[in-house]
Amino acid sequence: MTDTATPPPATRPSMALLVTLQRNRLSWIGLALIAAIVVMAVFAPLLAPHDPIKQNIIHRLEPPSAEFLLGTDSYGRDVLSRIIYGARISLMIGFVAVAIAMVVGSTIGILAGYIGGLFDQIVMGVVDVMLAFPTLLLGLMIAAMLGASLENLIIAIAVTEMAPFARVARAPTIGLKEREFVAAGRVLGFGPLRIMGVHILPNMVSDVVVLGSLWMASAIRTEASLSFIGLGVQPPTPTWGGMIREGFENILTAWWLVVFPSLAILLTVLALNILGDALRDAIDPKLRSENAA
Repeated sequence: MTDTATPPPATRPSMALLVTLQRNRLSWIGLALIAAIVVMAVFAPLLAPHDPIKQNIIHRLEPPSAEFLLGTDSYGRDVLSRIIYGARISLMIGFVAVAIAMVVGSTIGILAGYIGGLFDQIVMGVVDVMLAFPTLLLGLMIAAMLGASLENLIIAIAVTEMAPFARVARAPTIGLKEREFVAAGRVLGFGPLRIMGVHILPNMVSDVVVLGSLWMASAIRTEASLSFIGLGVQPPTPTWGGMIREGFENILTAWWLVVFPSLAILLTVLALNILGDALRDAIDPKLRSENAA
């Protein structure tokens, strides 16, 4: 009886991610930062020392002190409380916008790759046009047409990020639709929707998730940029971009109005990029083997 060599079982994504986190100490910093920001956003009413929208002209433009740890703005509002509540808006907009872009963009990409032909050429032509525009410029155009509101801001950011997801979803679909298990599904009488949803989507969802973690950082940057120019969530709702815009007039005399919200954006984007890289290393077998070597 001849022994047959069997390949080792594939590492589960959760275990691969844990191994990657253990090897890459920097990823723990990103994880800790994201966890802290999420906790800050969820428990904002408990953590904020003051009402974020209550005005107190007596304490306007006070520098950081024991009473106001990060100072106050031109209306006497506590900057720390507004940053804590602003985390809710940034994370919510980033998550919802990326989720919409991920679902819609991936669906478009899978359909284009599976159907092919003229439909694929038309769809990818539109995607190429969207990719030709800088993300911020395209978001600015859409937000300006729709108007300044929370819902319109989410739509604008989601539309700007659909094209990358469509591209990422289309490429593996073209290869997967010719594989044996897909052909077997057709022989068994499976319809196109079942083949795309059951056989193709699970084999490419990891690539889409990695892209989503990276583009969430871009969504937060875009939200801050649009809020800075007045096309985001309107005052007095605290947002990081809106706080920078309000403090820009007093940047020479009240530096804390711009520095601390900017640091909040910097740390959030940095943490998301670090986690996105760790997730990519854990899911991509080539990168995982390189790191192991």
